[in-house]
Amino acid sequence: MSNFTENRALVTAGAVAAALGVAGLAYYMYNLPVSASSRPLKRHIIFFEVRGGSDKGPDGYRKDTLPMVDALKARGWSAEVIFYSIDKEAEIYEHVLKTADGYVSRINPGNLKEERQYFDMLRKLCKNGVLGMPHPDAMINYGAKDALVKLRDTPLVPEDTFSFYDVQTFKKTFPSTLAKNERVLKQNRGSTGEGIWRVQIVDKSVIRNGAVPGDAQIKCTEAKDNHVEYHKLDDFMTFCEQYIVGENGMLVDMPFLPRIKEGEIRLFMIGKTPINVVHKKPADSADAFSATLFSGAKYRYDKPEQWKALVDMWLGALPTVVRKLGGYDLPLIWTADWILDTAPDGSDTYILGEMNCSCVGFTSELALAHNVADEIINIVQDKKGMAKAA
Repeated sequence: MSNFTENRALVTAGAVAAALGVAGLAYYMYNLPVSASSRPLKRHIIFFEVRGGSDKGPDGYRKDTLPMVDALKARGWSAEVIFYSIDKEAEIYEHVLKTADGYVSRINPGNLKEERQYFDMLRKLCKNGVLGMPHPDAMINYGAKDALVKLRDTPLVPEDTFSFYDVQTFKKTFPSTLAKNERVLKQNRGSTGEGIWRVQIVDKSVIRNGAVPGDAQIKCTEAKDNHVEYHKLDDFMTFCEQYIVGENGMLVDMPFLPRIKEGEIRLFMIGKTPINVVHKKPADSADAFSATLFSGAKYRYDKPEQWKALVDMWLGALPTVVRKLGGYDLPLIWTADWILDTAPDGSDTYILGEMNCSCVGFTSELALAHNVADEIINIVQDKKGMAKAA
């Protein structure tokens, strides 16, 4: 610690002691956050999982977890998997705090009923010097659909992108946004296209005073399987209430981008490094826009160099993204999904559709476990001010 830091700490402690007394100062100092750099290097990493779920193999683990454990061990580190349960939380917390440099969360949110309690435990670990990979608030800020709204004043996202957290605002606003152009509604929960709807007006002549009337017929296509339904607008908005109510409920409303038919481009990232690109082309049918395998989309795996313009643009934007999404370190394993659009001058541009970082899998390319292990070690050594291993 520098003399300046020591002196500043003493002045602060003196001021607090004067205000709180000795007992208050003791409580204050005990509850100060502990930086990761003040913890000795243990060379041990915890991987959090949870029992059950369709993402598990026959052995009960995610298929991509143990390869990361083994990759760390091959580099002279140790690692273990802990299955989180709320009834053992206190024991788990103490064990991680005493033994680990950091944790890697490998829990699919859909498999965890006690997500709030789990995130609270992770926050407490991070506050007390355990490195979060990622921090729970980074998981929320990057993974939630309203990340798009936080980025709408950048070239990454259309300006007319909105989020709704209450039913009243949704029902008041959506008829006006739908009157402007074809829309996509995205729920915050769910996966594989569930609760993502392309919404079109059947007859645009019904628009009055810049809004679509509630009795107008609309065409709704769900990304889950590209099935089509026809509803009156009021009825469909009532149906969508289920996406808004409840914990973490919200709807994101953004313009439909017709070039989704050319495919969604997924950047697979480890930290700040693009690892590969998955080009996901929707099924070749009139209403298909979903890029999920379940819906019939075709996947092609490319190298980042094959999408140089997109990769360069994204890497240049990352400092802005980090700042706007809370200033947390980038997630360890994450993805950014892109849709082609056309700029006013006719050139190609890319629009961010969503990001995922809660539990991105790489079961089809398990060799990436070695890339992840290297990144984990780099993160720990960098945060602790240690020299990189030779």
